[in-house]
Order: sequence, then structure tokens, then C-alpha cells
Amino acid sequence: MTLWSLFCFDEAMRASAIIVAAGSGSRLGASTPKAFIRIGARTLLHYSFDAIKMVPAIIEAVVTVPAGMESVARNEARLAGLEIPLKITPGGIERQDSVRIALALTSAESEYVVIHDAARPFASSTMFDRCLRAAVEQGAAIAAIPLADTLKRVESGAITRTIPRLGLYQAQTPQAFQRDLLKQAHRRAVESRISATDDAELVEQIGGRIRIVEGSPLNLKITTPADLAIAEALAPKPANP
Repeated sequence: MTLWSLFCFDEAMRASAIIVAAGSGSRLGASTPKAFIRIGARTLLHYSFDAIKMVPAIIEAVVTVPAGMESVARNEARLAGLEIPLKITPGGIERQDSVRIALALTSAESEYVVIHDAARPFASSTMFDRCLRAAVEQGAAIAAIPLADTLKRVESGAITRTIPRLGLYQAQTPQAFQRDLLKQAHRRAVESRISATDDAELVEQIGGRIRIVEGSPLNLKITTPADLAIAEALAPKPANP
């Protein structure tokens, strides 16, 4: 790809970032909603803002939060130095509901949408960019990593089968899609009462092909207190005064 074609490619791409930050954090045993828990000096949501502000293709952010946390989220965006337009809305009952609500608020100027869970604070801006570029080529792309562990199917406390891990990947976010394709997938999900744990599965349900982009083992999802402890160990340490 020449420098000129790279420039044209960037100029043609417009994307909305959806940050899913409506989780309660109940499994963490926290009284604060998950996205507003701090790792070091920053909240989980702040990390997401830090990543997307470095991606030129992203022209706006739509964030789903627990009802009543809208002003707190807006302040986090200010602290992170986010300068693109920002829309904040209460999320839905399930993650899928939250994404659908946010998707309806995305700008018609955006041909692409990139979705990220605020519970993954260490996704890099490069990862967002790679997912969007792959979505331009394929229509849909997600960050993922090959499974490293051996998988066992268990029933009644006993192993019934070992599942070969060759070709198995662990899905992460960010996940990027053509906006119209994702809207179609969510419409189908509502009409057919399809429930999925990520948006890639909904796109699969309508026959979409999804490119895999290299994720990172460091791009962990914070769900349990143990995950939080790992994240605190990985978080950048403040510089000495």
C-alpha cells in the first residue's frame, strides 16, 4: 500500500465508537459501577477514552452507563481529553440491549462502528485501528487470541471429552463492523429473539464473515476480584514527582 493510498483509505473511513460501560460490577463485590472503578489513578472508562482519542477514524463516541452516571462519565471524558462529540445514554438490561441502544444513536456520517467493553482497559489504539481497517476490507472484524489452554467438557464433575484447541480463539473487544450490517444483525436478533454474548455472534447469525485481528493476552476483561488485582499490577505507575 502506497502512502497516497493509505492517506485516501484514512480519509474515507468514518467510525463511531460505542463504549459499553453499563455493568454493575456486582461480581467484583464493588459498590461502584464497574466502569468507574479505578485502576491506579484512572477509571476503567478513562482507559477506553485514552485509546479511542488516538484513532483518527473515530469521529464520535457513544457511551452506555448505569442510569444516574451520565455526568460522571462526561467528566471522565473531559479528564481524558476526549475532543470528539460524545453521547451518553443509560444502558439496557443486558449488554446486547446496551449496544442496540447506543447503535441507534450513532451518526449517519459513520459507515463503521467499533464496539468496546470498558471492562477491558488495556486495549490499545492500534488494536482499534487494526479492527477498523479489517472491517473496511471484510465488513466485520474482531480482536481475538488463540486459546492456549486445553479445554475439557465436564458433566457431573467428570471429564467427558477433551476439545482440540487447534483453530479455537478467545474473542475480545474491540469489534468493528459496517454500521448497516450491525444494525441488520441487531434487528434480526430482536425479531427472532436471539441472545448473544458479543456482537460478532449476531453478525454470524445473518451470514456475515468476520476477520480475526490479533488481540493481546494483556487485553483482559475485568470480571472478578482476581482480574482486578492483575489489572492493578499491569497498570502504568504514576511518575515519581
